[in-house]
Amino acid sequence: MKKAILIFGAACLLAVSGVYAENNTSSEFDGTTINVKNLEINSFCKAILKGDFETVKKLIELGEDVNEKSLGMTPAMFAARYNKAEILELLIQNGANLSAKNDQGYTAKKLAKLSKAKEALAVLEGHNI
Repeated sequence: MKKAILIFGAACLLAVSGVYAENNTSSEFDGTTINVKNLEINSFCKAILKGDFETVKKLIELGEDVNEKSLGMTPAMFAARYNKAEILELLIQNGANLSAKNDQGYTAKKLAKLSKAKEALAVLEGHNI
């Protein structure tokens, strides 16, 4: 009987914890907490995050703005932050503004450094950024 009560209690605690975790969806980066529950990233930046080079290339060919911010960051910042070096190179070749700053004042290079994104950082340094 005690074992059944303990299992039931543990299950209840897990269920309650799940409810709280669902309501507190957030992203923490460099000490700043941002509630991301109601935020939406644009499709172009989603393709960058997924590392979908062909989709990013096609969207650029169709006229996607390589400098349009989503969630306060340019596509190059997403590529640098998440170490998508090949996509970052493509964005640079198509006019990405690497001196732009996000809402916290960071450039793509600074985001790459903070994220330890070595390949992306090498691409940026290769362009003397």
